[in-house]
Amino acid sequence: MKHKEGAGKGQAEKAFKTAVESTPDIVNCYRKGLQALGTHSKKIALANPLLCDGSIDIDGCTTRLYPEDSRWDYACAYRGKVYFIEVHTASTSEVSKVLKKLQWLKDWLHQRAPLVNELKADSPYYWIQSNGSALLKTSPQFRRIKQAGLTPIPTLKLN
Repeated sequence: MKHKEGAGKGQAEKAFKTAVESTPDIVNCYRKGLQALGTHSKKIALANPLLCDGSIDIDGCTTRLYPEDSRWDYACAYRGKVYFIEVHTASTSEVSKVLKKLQWLKDWLHQRAPLVNELKADSPYYWIQSNGSALLKTSPQFRRIKQAGLTPIPTLKLN
């Protein structure tokens, strides 16, 4: 199911859609473009929107299955690669929550969504600030989030 580098738009979209529809937890959750992100789609800047392979609202689709868990928000596929997006307040007090959500996502991908996991980008995890940032770059919490491979950003730009 690995996506080949030279594959066209239709193949990449089909690979992502097939991976989603083959995952029982999210079988009916595939949406075209960035539709699954709703108003948060404004936080994603695509160099070419025609190369977006689709999106899923992971949180919305898995709430019923995992009501007590700290679920990750979204995934979108662009140019055959999947990016996982958490739109969350960027403050020192929220770091532990976001790290818990990231761990949930990694476990869920490994155990419940292996076909989606196969398509993930080289740098797949993004914390997008919901309203600015109150996270001090000199704080221990900022160091923890950087070690986990996350940095809160205002907008995700995909080329």
